[in-house]
Amino acid sequence: MQSFAINLLNGVSYGLLLFMLSAGLTLIFSMLGVLNFAHASFYMLGAYVGFALTAHLGFWGALVGAPLVVGLIGAAFERWLLRRVRPHGHLAELLLTFGAAYLIGEAVKLVWGLQAIAAPVPAALDGALFTFDGAAFPRYRAFMMVVSLAMLAVLYAVLRVSKTGLIVRAALTHPGAVEALGHNVPRVFTCVFAAGTALAALAGVIGAPLFVVEPAMAESVGSIVFVVVVIGGLGSLGGALAASLLIGCIQTFAVASDVSLGGIAAALGQPLSTAWGGLTLAQLAPLVPYVLLIAMLALRPGGLFGLRDDDV
Repeated sequence: MQSFAINLLNGVSYGLLLFMLSAGLTLIFSMLGVLNFAHASFYMLGAYVGFALTAHLGFWGALVGAPLVVGLIGAAFERWLLRRVRPHGHLAELLLTFGAAYLIGEAVKLVWGLQAIAAPVPAALDGALFTFDGAAFPRYRAFMMVVSLAMLAVLYAVLRVSKTGLIVRAALTHPGAVEALGHNVPRVFTCVFAAGTALAALAGVIGAPLFVVEPAMAESVGSIVFVVVVIGGLGSLGGALAASLLIGCIQTFAVASDVSLGGIAAALGQPLSTAWGGLTLAQLAPLVPYVLLIAMLALRPGGLFGLRDDDV
């Protein structure tokens, strides 16, 4: 089994990638009240656009260009479609974003085909950063952690310290007063939605070298993103960060484990049948986020940073 330190770093890096993806969804929901079902599709679109731009601009050019391209697409989506259905309520918004997810998926298949694409790790970030107890920690994962933490710092500064964040938060609760001060509230909402989709695209570009880029990647990661947002508490960036790290670490340790259910049951004095006892934690690792989701909904439906009914 790999060392505890390497598994912990791998879990934190995976958790920070989940946070980078879920931060955009959380930002859109907390500022606009829209639960964007197409968010994972914008993540997939960012991975594909980043792959296309890498051939012409290199990885660093794609890292900047792909979020800008996808952010502009998100701005157009909010301006010409989402804004028109918003007066009809949340159901219309959900149906629109649900349809947009399928539309983006089909567009990706038409442009890039059905085959999987392997995005290469840039040469400057290839190789091991260090080796501990015989296990190596990749340089690229360290870069991914730095970008995620930098994104968190920028989001905090913009939303909590800058004048822009004050205008955005005021536009959500007092749009009439903000408009009276000369600010264009619909444009503010468009910028917020564009920023959320750009963050999803940034996660797509960075995550592409670690995962296979394929049309099914939106479905595979989309459910986990919503699990993160619900566990952390809808609309809470701090909750999304905590839930991302929790899921990332638990799932990584489960994948690296060779412990079986039979061994756990035997230790507890409750032997299992051969069919169930042979299952390992590594085989059950994909179920971990959903088990945590069920436990959270049963114990604290508001999420880690949300409010329970008995909270004051």
